[in-house]
Amino acid sequence: MPLAVAITGTRQTGHRELGWYVDLFGRYLAPWATPDTRWYVGGARGIDSLSLLWLAGNSRSRITVVVPGTVAQQPAEARQAIERCRDRIEEIVELGATELRAPAFHARNRWMVDRAQMVIGFPLAGPEGASGTWQSINYAASQGKSRLIVPV
Repeated sequence: MPLAVAITGTRQTGHRELGWYVDLFGRYLAPWATPDTRWYVGGARGIDSLSLLWLAGNSRSRITVVVPGTVAQQPAEARQAIERCRDRIEEIVELGATELRAPAFHARNRWMVDRAQMVIGFPLAGPEGASGTWQSINYAASQGKSRLIVPV
């Protein structure tokens, strides 16, 4: 059975160099990045955009990008990443939220986790908090799904 993996992570990635993330994804995404794997990636900036760019350039996996509203509502960095990877993205899911507030992002994250067998989370290093990344990881745990947590 093909594997489906959801990625969740912080939007705050400026504290590390780009090469650090390339190495990180090579270590933690590459083992599952087979042609049969389906990746669910949020369409936000930060880990979402960086992991999308890495997967599109370093794998033949199937990629689904999920946004809470529309792609046009996403930040410029995220829209640019989606556009650069358009030929590698198999599906873009726009959930149609009219207000991009925490409930819409949480609904997006639950949508991805519900369709995945595994979640790879990249939270900011430090204690577990109430971020959307931790909510997604904890939601996956409540569903009995495998989780790989890689602090950044």
